[in-house]
Amino acid sequence: MDLRRIRHFVVLAETLNFRRAAERLHMAQPPLSVSIQKLEAELGTRLFARESSGVSLTPSGRAVLVEARKLLFHGNQLSETARSALDGTSGILQVGFVGSATYGMLQKLLPLFRAEYPGVELILREATSVGIIQQLEDHALDIGLVRVPLLQSSRATLVQLERDEFIAALPRGNPLAGKGPLKLSDMAGEPFVMYVPTSAAGLHSAALLACQQAGFIPRVTQQAIQIQTVLALVESGLGVALVPSVMQRFASDKIVYRPLVDVPPAASIGLALAYMAETESPAAARFRKLATREFELEKRR
Repeated sequence: MDLRRIRHFVVLAETLNFRRAAERLHMAQPPLSVSIQKLEAELGTRLFARESSGVSLTPSGRAVLVEARKLLFHGNQLSETARSALDGTSGILQVGFVGSATYGMLQKLLPLFRAEYPGVELILREATSVGIIQQLEDHALDIGLVRVPLLQSSRATLVQLERDEFIAALPRGNPLAGKGPLKLSDMAGEPFVMYVPTSAAGLHSAALLACQQAGFIPRVTQQAIQIQTVLALVESGLGVALVPSVMQRFASDKIVYRPLVDVPPAASIGLALAYMAETESPAAARFRKLATREFELEKRR
């Protein structure tokens, strides 16, 4: 059904005068009369009673007027929704994130994005960096917050938001816990909780490189995928670990964190925003620009 005819009907029903209705609609009277006749033919009923003094609504016309106003309202809402989705201010944005992004990054970005774009519905999904990149390529996610370095090849574009460095995570009873800043070589004889090389390849590679450049190969006794799981194993006394410094926010009376004075630049780590440039949605672009803006400001502070 043509919404223009519905609008013609509503304006005529409100004015009950073809001349005034045509003036309000910025059209001539004959086309307006034809439009109303076609609408009545479509509905199979007379909507107006034609009289010498003007027109009046028939019982059918009065009933149709209620629904016609609803149709116009929802038609306008539909157009507004389409426009908003086109410029990224409404719709759905699916965001993948690694668990360690919950230690500061998500808390910074989500309230800002919600405040600026309240019409966008955020769907958050936790996964590994490897899983997030795969879901981006499969178009199951719009944007991702991942750990870098990423060692696998990918069509995704990465924008580094946060640079970090390794610190030592030690069980409280470990002799090294009583010392101040450590050298990596101080940990050479310790059992290590290490990242799984397949699912957390970037962190595994960076941690292994740091140890190798300090002159030793870590004795790995436990492995885990997520940083939080690594810390849980350290907390259980199963070994020491190298973790991003942001994880100091994971407070535990069974873990001691110590800075490392000799982490090589080649073992640098961080968090990055990943997206598919060729299929980036307007809402994803707005999230990316907001995140880039905020972390650029953070660097200047």
